[in-house]
Amino acid sequence: MNENTEAATRVVVVGAGMVAHRFVESVLSNAEGAVHITVIGDEGRHPYDRVGLTGYFSGATPTELTLDRAVFDDERVALIADDRVVRIDRRTQTVVTRARQAIAYDTLVLATGSYAARVAVDGADLPGCFVYRTLDDVQELRRFVQHRSAELGRPLRGAVIGGGLLGLEAAGALQGLEVDCTVVQSSDRLMSAQLDLAGGGMLRRLIEARGISVRTESRTTRLDPDESGAVTALEFQDGSFQRADVVIFTVGVRPRDELARNAQIDVHPRGGVLIDDRCRTSDPAILAIGEVANFDGRSVGLVAPGYAMAEVAATRLLGGDATFPGYDESAKLKLSGVDVASFGDAFAQTPNALDVVYADPVAGVYKKLVLSDDAQTLLGGILVGDAAAYGSLRPLVGARLGADPVAYLMPEGGVEATGGALPDEAVVCSCSNVTAGRIRQAVHEEGCMDAGAVKACTRAGATCGSCVLMVKKVVGQELAKLGQTVSNALCEHFDMSRRQLFDAVRVSELTTFSAVIERFGRGRGCDICKPALASILSVLVGAHVLDGENATLQDTNDHVMANMQKDGTYSVVPRMPGGEVTPAGLMVIGQVAEDFGLYTKLTGGQRIDMFGARLEQLPLIWQRLVDAGFESGQAYGKSLRTVKSCVGSTWCRYGVLDSVGMAVRLELRYRGLRAPHKLKIGVSGCARECAEARGKDVGVIATETGWNMYVGGNGGFTPRHAELLASGLSDDELISAIDRFFMYYIRTADRLQRTAPWCEELDGGLAGLKEVIFDDSLGICADLDAAMARHVDNYEDEWAATLRDPQKLKRFESFVNATETPDPSLAYVATRGQLRPATSEEREAGGVMIAGTTLEVRR
Repeated sequence: MNENTEAATRVVVVGAGMVAHRFVESVLSNAEGAVHITVIGDEGRHPYDRVGLTGYFSGATPTELTLDRAVFDDERVALIADDRVVRIDRRTQTVVTRARQAIAYDTLVLATGSYAARVAVDGADLPGCFVYRTLDDVQELRRFVQHRSAELGRPLRGAVIGGGLLGLEAAGALQGLEVDCTVVQSSDRLMSAQLDLAGGGMLRRLIEARGISVRTESRTTRLDPDESGAVTALEFQDGSFQRADVVIFTVGVRPRDELARNAQIDVHPRGGVLIDDRCRTSDPAILAIGEVANFDGRSVGLVAPGYAMAEVAATRLLGGDATFPGYDESAKLKLSGVDVASFGDAFAQTPNALDVVYADPVAGVYKKLVLSDDAQTLLGGILVGDAAAYGSLRPLVGARLGADPVAYLMPEGGVEATGGALPDEAVVCSCSNVTAGRIRQAVHEEGCMDAGAVKACTRAGATCGSCVLMVKKVVGQELAKLGQTVSNALCEHFDMSRRQLFDAVRVSELTTFSAVIERFGRGRGCDICKPALASILSVLVGAHVLDGENATLQDTNDHVMANMQKDGTYSVVPRMPGGEVTPAGLMVIGQVAEDFGLYTKLTGGQRIDMFGARLEQLPLIWQRLVDAGFESGQAYGKSLRTVKSCVGSTWCRYGVLDSVGMAVRLELRYRGLRAPHKLKIGVSGCARECAEARGKDVGVIATETGWNMYVGGNGGFTPRHAELLASGLSDDELISAIDRFFMYYIRTADRLQRTAPWCEELDGGLAGLKEVIFDDSLGICADLDAAMARHVDNYEDEWAATLRDPQKLKRFESFVNATETPDPSLAYVATRGQLRPATSEEREAGGVMIAGTTLEVRR
């Protein structure tokens, strides 16, 4: 196309979804000649964010979900809504709509997308059965739930048939509508298209920890109606059934290719309009993009490939040279509290590919990197339970890692995948195919000074948002090169840092996440800001972790106040201040462990950990422990974990001071204190350091002249010795100093920043910290003292509070319809006189003990 063209090129786009919107936007941005685009959509509304559809249940309005309307305000574009193309006349190059409009084209673009499939069984169309595809679908779903719940006078029971990405989002939506939900999956694991068996197993545990039940290897054969004709139950191939008042089908999509078929355009036997790498169909005047297109024998229901096709089609239309590179099927689950991502060659299908796997059963984390045969080049990966590295690892696919691959999988404190500069060709945003080089260009040549400006300029991060952190990282690196100040915003929803947000919440006295984001942020929040706000609100408000909105903000383990293990059970860690416990207490713990068949182990923090508790057993175990005087050790929280001590002067001939007494005092004072990261204290009774105090966030060592206080130490992947802050402190001076140190850290540290790097980054370093704590250089000591006093006064054991609340106890059920039935997938073998989870090989060999049978006969 050129400027001398007398008549405008007529482009007709059939379909008004996200991919059509992207195509039109790209054409308008790059067209130099005359062009007129007609977009025909059948939904009766402007294109909207279908990827963010679940946000509707978190308060997003249809207007907020609508994509940029400015595209259709352009005089070169006409949008025909609430109409549908019924016929393509290739001979005359016209399309005919349902309203009998005949519209001529020079180029026709098919962007008709796909439709949601239903299971082909009796009852699939009963009232109460839905698909999860359009805004109309979710609006009708909410209306039905509200009406049906009022009609039946009770909360509804729901089922989602299909355990893929969309199915899990739909399950989260049902849960948000207060519907007890079960995900029904026909294969052996959730998200089977993205996850391997181990990753799927870990995901199942995370989903069940949210209170959503899961059935795998279950094929639905029939849906049954009740007397009113609405759905009431599902029947399965094995003869079992399950009650359900509302059912959502998320079993896949089918390309809407009927227009092409009727026009005798080549279509793949399994569906989808055949295209080449230029997005051309068998008719040179007709292009196809998005889910309706079939490339290399496949149609894929993801938006990122559709956007890539839209860019290719727009470039070709305007005379440029672009080709579709193939499908990028990287995916990230958008479900609060559940981190899952998959990218590249996740199933190691490349010849001679190697797997590097990291699993942390205590934290509920499974990570896998797929590497080339020389273990140097990243090919793909799976991240479950901790997908923080997704945004930085995915752009490295096809590149050399430049470090030990194991280090990239370690928890926080290991190698940062984004530590070095990405190559220009690395794709940072797969949805919009934006490279690191394009982001750098936006900063250096187009004046973009933050991630938001880059997003507006390049569309990086404008769709699913999973790359936003990586975009911020690249922008920050480039701004630093220019000598510009780098934004320290918490996330895309808050422009403030965690420290600024803490102060804002404190001053405004807001008490809920929704109020905070309405006042100081935007959007609906994410898995970065929600846990951070939960921690801030816990310190400032002091509400129970499961009260009100708090329950939806927490990380996985906080949801059930226990640490999830690799087999889906939980560990229970009662608090033992200073490692001190009476013989009577020991006997109670031993009896509980024996009665419930729990594996017991002494932890490194002088406590007893009991492994293997099922979800429905947790309240029963807690009750026994609470009755015996124990409380939650909060091993699951970003809070004070333990205060480790030696026996000190109580028994040891070398002990100088009572380290046990001080450890007990400190642990009882700081128990339940939520922080940006977990906290540990050690108290040693002499310089021999048997409590390893200098490896803790706060280390206390007794001397002849009083207590020496060390700060900023930690163990883990990058151990660090704490540094001496003060010496010769009395008991009260020590506690006052720790009070101020912890509260100053909580108020000013970044999200998930441990005390060691926080101390290193403080203005003035250790000397500056001394001035704040002992000389009150900032004039805030009285405020810090008062804040800690409020925490001490308001402390309440989370286990005991949960046991008193029937609503909270409803979270602790394995199956909605059989609350005392153990999960039959749990299997164990005996080792050294205790039970441990059976491996897959041991399961196949047989002879394992199944939960609820042999396992229960323990006494």
